[in-house]
Amino acid sequence: MQTSLESSQTVVPPILTNGQNLALGSALLQAHTFSAMMQYQIEALSFLKHRYEEDVKLINDLVASGELNDAFDVITVFLQNAATEYATETSKMISLGSKLAAETAKRVRRHAVETAKDISVATTA
Repeated sequence: MQTSLESSQTVVPPILTNGQNLALGSALLQAHTFSAMMQYQIEALSFLKHRYEEDVKLINDLVASGELNDAFDVITVFLQNAATEYATETSKMISLGSKLAAETAKRVRRHAVETAKDISVATTA
């Protein structure tokens, strides 16, 4: 004979028993996203600091140049260096984005497989 406690128990879907895993996976994804955003910010701020230093150097070099031809050379070198550095920085940011996307996909895939295994075990139990 079943007791009233046994008869009132309901079957809990496996997805709900793994809700903690889902919440943990979501938190880990958010933490990874935050980390990625901070890496972008660090890279961008480092680059901007360097470019601002180069801007100050440009002004100092222009003030130090005595001739119009010297000033033209100073500006030409500055613009060439700036164009090269912006292109290099763009490449770094694209590389960083690709790396972070690959890491995120790998983590999400791993967590999805673990959750699927947990659901499978809970379903067969």
